[in-house]
Amino acid sequence: FLIPREIYTGHFTLLLHYIDVTLDCLGFEWELHRMYLFKSHVLSQLLAEATQHTGRKQDEFCQQKEKLPKVTIALEISDQDVTRFAFAVALKNMYNSEPEVNEEDVLGILAAAEVLQFPSLFQKCIQVMRRSICPTNVCSYYTAGCKYKQPSLITICERWTEVNLVPQLGSQICLRNLPLELLQKVLKSPRLFTVNEFYLLRTALYWVFLQQNPKIQIIPSYDTILRYFSSLPKTWAFLERKEGQQYMAIFQSLRLHGITSSKHLEELWKINFFPLPWLTRILSDHYHALENGGDMAFQADFNTQAVRFGLMLREVKIISIYGFFFELKAIKHDASAYSFYMKRVRHADPIISYFTADRSPVSLQKEREVKYEIKAQCQIDGKWEEFTTERVTQSFGVKKPSSKSQVRKKQKKLINYFKMFLVVNTKIRLELQ
Repeated sequence: FLIPREIYTGHFTLLLHYIDVTLDCLGFEWELHRMYLFKSHVLSQLLAEATQHTGRKQDEFCQQKEKLPKVTIALEISDQDVTRFAFAVALKNMYNSEPEVNEEDVLGILAAAEVLQFPSLFQKCIQVMRRSICPTNVCSYYTAGCKYKQPSLITICERWTEVNLVPQLGSQICLRNLPLELLQKVLKSPRLFTVNEFYLLRTALYWVFLQQNPKIQIIPSYDTILRYFSSLPKTWAFLERKEGQQYMAIFQSLRLHGITSSKHLEELWKINFFPLPWLTRILSDHYHALENGGDMAFQADFNTQAVRFGLMLREVKIISIYGFFFELKAIKHDASAYSFYMKRVRHADPIISYFTADRSPVSLQKEREVKYEIKAQCQIDGKWEEFTTERVTQSFGVKKPSSKSQVRKKQKKLINYFKMFLVVNTKIRLELQ
């Protein structure tokens, strides 16, 4: 570990004999050179105020080829995010022609750049953060974006979370750092990716558990989560209790009617988490849908109530809903082309696992009208692109060609790209024929 002086003067030993500014800050005296302070609006202003009272103007010293008198300036910093190390790195960057920022220290340096009003360093930090988002830092980056009012950083953190909440963030202890307002916003996003509605519920339950148990340091198993909520007093459902009411909006954003597995529905009853009217409504909707051949009459708003399913590139997803089975598939053809489609499959098709077929109702209807939308999201060179079928209503049969949706193929020229990441989301609502 380098002491601050070594950090910011390590490459400038030749200048040490001509130090003409001392900065008193963070309990340390920083030896600087006034010719480099112009990059910081704050230090420039402090220097200007200090030299106003020297009695002789600077140009007089220059004309007489005398050294400028040494000046001491002071700066108070109340922002706790500004560490001595980060401040030293910020000062060192005043001597660089181009800012240099390490990802590991970027938050502290960003805070220091804001305090110093060092625009080029501040923007460099934002650039580093935008290209280095991952599960361990997305929450702190989002918080920093809100703190310093940086819309571009906020947006990219939201976009990352929309795609990675379930597959990445939801299985790590850093999920606890996800701000409530960000979680609520992402859950309502039309771009939110999830394998199915149950995975979203499980992620939300994990998040609530971590908020209630802040000392937990290792992400627990899902069974541990269920046992925890099941062990609470049975007088009231958790969301009706005082400590649970603050989370009500999160679970109102979920599409719980999309959870159709009997095993998962049994879990919802056992954990005593949801108010009884919620559970009654879910089961009632399922009953009426099955009685009416799969028609989802109680979910009329496609944008907010269609059931969501998703998969990653090169995966196959079997969707089982009210006795009907569909295959969702995404295929990568080459480095710049991929396609995605959905088709209906018979309940006896070998692609359907025995477990799925055995525990799911089966409809013998030859035709089924479905309203759906398939949306593909890919990350190319760090930028998200989106392709969609828009909303489509189609009658699916069990034989070709009516069993298959139109194949959507996208061709994209990729120049100097280092990463391509694609997920496919499908929204489905069974319509009355």
